[in-house]
Amino acid sequence: MGNPIEGYLGKRVDGTKSRMPAALDRWQSITGLILGLFIIGHMFFTSSILLGKEAMYKETKLFEGSLFLEEPEPWLVGLAAGIVFAIFIVHAALAMRKFPYRWREYKLLQTHSAHMGHTDTILWMVQAATGFGMFFLGSVHLWLMMTQPEKIGPYASADRIYTDNMGYLYAMLISLVILHAMVGLYRLSVKWGFTVRANPRAGRRRNKAIMWASIVFFSLLAYSALGTYWEIGKQHRDRYGERYVPQSQSTEVPAK
Repeated sequence: MGNPIEGYLGKRVDGTKSRMPAALDRWQSITGLILGLFIIGHMFFTSSILLGKEAMYKETKLFEGSLFLEEPEPWLVGLAAGIVFAIFIVHAALAMRKFPYRWREYKLLQTHSAHMGHTDTILWMVQAATGFGMFFLGSVHLWLMMTQPEKIGPYASADRIYTDNMGYLYAMLISLVILHAMVGLYRLSVKWGFTVRANPRAGRRRNKAIMWASIVFFSLLAYSALGTYWEIGKQHRDRYGERYVPQSQSTEVPAK
């Protein structure tokens, strides 16, 4: 056993080593990477509405198993949302270990950030703030996808955004998600040395440039898609609840 030593916050800490913090940190990185890559894919998937209602409808059916099922099943989307939600909760719990819970800890962090002018420290604070907001707004979205997977489609999604007034929530959530995900992926690249080992300083500059470019690109993509859903919902408000009927089934059984 090592002798207790005085911590930087005046606490008595044990000098013995533990692998648990490193293991938890590793899982935080793994879950963060999974969620970050999922967000990128999700941005492209939801933006299919920019290619038209038919493209969005076909993509929805694809995720409901149209490739291997005779009749697509919306519960597959709900199951996927549930898995993402579970990873989301685990990641949030692991990340909260590093939040400054006490006022003294927060002031130390704030003082360090102000005096050092260290960009990566500021980015960590951005991640902490956006993560806090995502915990509430993101949970609402994931819960809806879990419990109402059948209400995903060109008209169903547009009705939710316009008539159900969820567009305001999504407008806030988009900025939080993009900032948190892109900053997180950048920080992971630095933390684990991805693409920065040969020349760390140049690698960090390059990865940071990619981060900012990604934030701009996905913001334009996501808000353009949100605006399109909003306009469709506005035009469809008098037929709220009606599901989109694809061209191939226009005289057959309606589908969402």
